[in-house]
Amino acid sequence: MKRLILVILVWSIPTVAEAQWQYPPTKTVDAADTYFGKTYADPYRWLENLKAKDVEAWFRAQATLTDGVLARIPGCERLANEWLELDKRKQAAYGDIVFESGRVFYKKFLGSENVGKLYYRQGETGAEKLLFDPRTYTKEGNSVIESFVPSWDGRHVVIGLSAGGAEYSELRVLDVDTATLLPDSIYPSYGATGWLPDNASFFYDAGKVTDIRSMDIELNRKSRIHKLGDKVSGDVDLFSNESCPQLNITPEEMPGAYIDESCPEYVFGDVETVQAESRLFYAPSSEIRTGKVHWQPVFNLSDNIVRGYVVKGPYIYAVTHTGAPHYKVVRTRLDRPDWEHAETVFPEVADTVEYITSSKDYLFVVYSNGIDGRITKYEFATGKISAVPLPASGTVGISCPDWKSDLCHVVVETWTTPGVRYDYDPGSDRFKVSTFYSEASYPGFEDLVVEEVQAPSHDGVMVPLSIIHRKDIKLDGSNCCILEGYGAYGDSYTPYFDVMTSVALRGVVLAYAHVRGGSEKGEAWYKAGFKTTKPNTWKDFIACGQYLVDKGYTSPGKLAGTGTSAGGILISRAITERPDLFRAAVCNVGCANTMRMEFSPNGPVNVPEFGTVEDPVECRALYEMDGVAHVKKGVAYPAVLGVTGWNDPRVAPWEPGKFVAALQNATASDRPVLLKVNYDNGHFTEEKSVTFHNFAAQTTFLLWQTGHKDFQPTE
Repeated sequence: MKRLILVILVWSIPTVAEAQWQYPPTKTVDAADTYFGKTYADPYRWLENLKAKDVEAWFRAQATLTDGVLARIPGCERLANEWLELDKRKQAAYGDIVFESGRVFYKKFLGSENVGKLYYRQGETGAEKLLFDPRTYTKEGNSVIESFVPSWDGRHVVIGLSAGGAEYSELRVLDVDTATLLPDSIYPSYGATGWLPDNASFFYDAGKVTDIRSMDIELNRKSRIHKLGDKVSGDVDLFSNESCPQLNITPEEMPGAYIDESCPEYVFGDVETVQAESRLFYAPSSEIRTGKVHWQPVFNLSDNIVRGYVVKGPYIYAVTHTGAPHYKVVRTRLDRPDWEHAETVFPEVADTVEYITSSKDYLFVVYSNGIDGRITKYEFATGKISAVPLPASGTVGISCPDWKSDLCHVVVETWTTPGVRYDYDPGSDRFKVSTFYSEASYPGFEDLVVEEVQAPSHDGVMVPLSIIHRKDIKLDGSNCCILEGYGAYGDSYTPYFDVMTSVALRGVVLAYAHVRGGSEKGEAWYKAGFKTTKPNTWKDFIACGQYLVDKGYTSPGKLAGTGTSAGGILISRAITERPDLFRAAVCNVGCANTMRMEFSPNGPVNVPEFGTVEDPVECRALYEMDGVAHVKKGVAYPAVLGVTGWNDPRVAPWEPGKFVAALQNATASDRPVLLKVNYDNGHFTEEKSVTFHNFAAQTTFLLWQTGHKDFQPTE
């Protein structure tokens, strides 16, 4: 370690092609796996043991090197502070608004504060009261509220608290009238899933192990019931593979039980993985007291229910892709579900159903064409269907925080205009700006334009591409450009407002590739970037990059790419397939080693999305996705910054770590390959200072490498 520090002190950041980079040494080992007659070498397997001292030392050495390099690039701190100041322009932001027995609970994010706090009001316009500040919970002051669930009578709230981006929460119960915590404490949990009608008990997620880095942490999860004041060790396991063997819940599936407050006669049991399709069971809620719950199926995987369901009266309404690539909304009776003959309520149309939700008297369907959204409503009593006359165009969302009324909140936003929250009355179709909205203006954003275009991919398919830039840029290839993509789980890259878009005011082109694997064009678009068709995801991304070059927005020496989480597949394979197209790339908490992903704590639950090495076809597909496996010695790769959160429960730090190790030992270029390790973060965190500094470092790296004048070292 002493030698490493010396290197950092005397080393200058290279600004010429002849520069040499000295990385912490990375050993290789003779590790390999043989699947279906083919052997796959894995020389960096040793980095997977994150508890080993030599592995911890390697990550520390990489982090020290990277932090030292990034600290010497001007503009990083200025960029982070710029975003923090822009964020302060919105006096307050509100989230997770819930009404219970006349009380309104919500998280409020003040522009001047680092994390959200829990507040409540007596009625929507009542006096605001601070209920809980997570910063006061520990002496370190690094806790955040991951979740909260109020009781039906509004007297208690279960709060999920985590720290350092770990996501797994400690559950505590807050007495609302006294604003004090009860002694009850449960850890680790993904959170509470609802209260029982007695207002003294709640459902919550629990596991069989407490080590959140254990390979078993995500397996055999349970939905248990805790009664206030009881010992946690005696909590009843209501819904799991152990308590309900007849339901064939696999170890990888996540069970969750709850009682819908609008339908208290039933208890529901939801079984999910990352797969879009899920399973749902129900039983009389009165059976909970007997200890013998007779679960009956509502829908199975083969019923193709996706994107939400709503129970209303004798019916259950749901979104399905059966015979509808862009989805449709159907209904069947809850007491005798028959999905094969379900009644179509909203037939398939050209744009895609994003989700459904409901208020007391209405069902709402949210649609999107990938860029602009719309909402259609259905009146339960009459069956009348009509369009909701939105006050603006853009990405739209609707939530109904009080099931006893028709009060709804509608939010509309675009790439360059912040979201406005409206109170919406579906009976009169009237909108007014909500009391849960704080207006803010962002100087300079009016000088940005957005272009929505389509780029031809390798197979002739046209891929939507959003391009954001200053009005006065020249299309001469001289602009630095950051291209971002994702393409997994059927998640669409719909427009959203972010203060970090301010980097475009520096003449930077920002682009978002709507690649296959998302669902901008429906279920078929999703399945065209899924398992064996996954190469379309990164080939679409490459095509979008080529489009930006061909049209003069940028050039290969100015083009950077970035992918986050499952987008790590996209970016790691894009630069290993077309290293000549990109000058720099960021693999942010990215899946870059898919051949080994299912052997990480979060890996088994992701098998439905990416595949398993136990299947010969899927094994080959996983190899094609694997960025680490496609790094070749002697290739001139782009500059690469791998980013990981040490507390990441979703993508193990060794995935981006192994990718960086392979590139450092293989690249023939003089461009840096660095690993940023965020020891105060996980997959993400709501802490503004951590988030903005993290992304400022990533942006700084990309703009340094693509030659932006504001981010060049002076020496």
